[in-house]
Amino acid sequence: MRAAATWFDGGEWRDGVVVIADAGLRLLDAPATGLPRLDGVITGGFTDHHVHLQLVDPALLAESALGRVVDLGGDPAVLAAVHNSSRIAGTSPDLEELDQDPPVLEELRTLGGVEVLFAGAFLTPPGGYPSDRPWAPAGSVREIADEAAAERAIVEMKDAGAVRIKIASNSHAGPTFSDEMLRVVIAHAAYHRLPVVVHAEGRGEAQRVVRLGAGRLAHAPFEERLTDAESAEQAASTSWISTLAIHEGEAYEIAVDNVRRFYARGGNVLYGTDMGNGDVPVGVNPREITALREAGIDGADLLQSLAPVDPTECGGGLLFYPGCTAETADPLSARVLTPADLSADLEF
Repeated sequence: MRAAATWFDGGEWRDGVVVIADAGLRLLDAPATGLPRLDGVITGGFTDHHVHLQLVDPALLAESALGRVVDLGGDPAVLAAVHNSSRIAGTSPDLEELDQDPPVLEELRTLGGVEVLFAGAFLTPPGGYPSDRPWAPAGSVREIADEAAAERAIVEMKDAGAVRIKIASNSHAGPTFSDEMLRVVIAHAAYHRLPVVVHAEGRGEAQRVVRLGAGRLAHAPFEERLTDAESAEQAASTSWISTLAIHEGEAYEIAVDNVRRFYARGGNVLYGTDMGNGDVPVGVNPREITALREAGIDGADLLQSLAPVDPTECGGGLLFYPGCTAETADPLSARVLTPADLSADLEF
């Protein structure tokens, strides 16, 4: 069974062919002339750019519309095993040798076809956030006292397979790196070709860490409204992971307004939920999508913030938007494409 389909390649909509293969449904980037057409459009699974897998039941991801997650703070040994497993859909990570509680290991075994990328441990000064937080998993924090410790920690994360470096800079919850030390950590990460993501919290911290070279903020600023000049400066040099839905009240209003003005000035906003932070759903968060729309991000730009995996190389499920066109595709209407969709009455 074959059907023509319109699909999103991450930047634009194209035509292709969906086929039923031994391993399930596949999308081919091939001519679709003369084939019946699906009534709807297709993307790959979405990316959540900010999760904490050790704080949730990740088995639920296999049932979601996510195709990729980026863990921004956990034990690098555990996350390395999960990452290596996620590269081959349906396999189980080899976790028996790790010094972790058995329930944690069991929960991390089934991720379906969801790709797992990670930053590894939080890098923070001695006594800095989140070193004293009970929710921080064992092995998820490295306290950095000097340049040698920074180099060791970054090499450790790289050797584990990290694709980011996560720095904590929360002035409300303990010490933060000095300007000089933060530059050192960012420079070592750059030497090892690892982009830096910073949790910036506290008045002026978002502006400071970006000025010192941080390329990505783990949270859209939520404590103070940035000035127009600050928004423009940030838009020119960094990207923000949204995490709007974790906030309530004034913090929510400030974060949405900051994203609105950052985005209007050309800033790059990435969908992320801080999954594991309180009552955040495991999977796509409808409230986060709604908040991004409230900030003015919709249509193709909203899909780009969700960064769907390439559906022609999708290890997990293809997402189907029944009855939608490229102009009307709504991420909240997406569900996993099934063989029954190809067996339904299709139009030529």
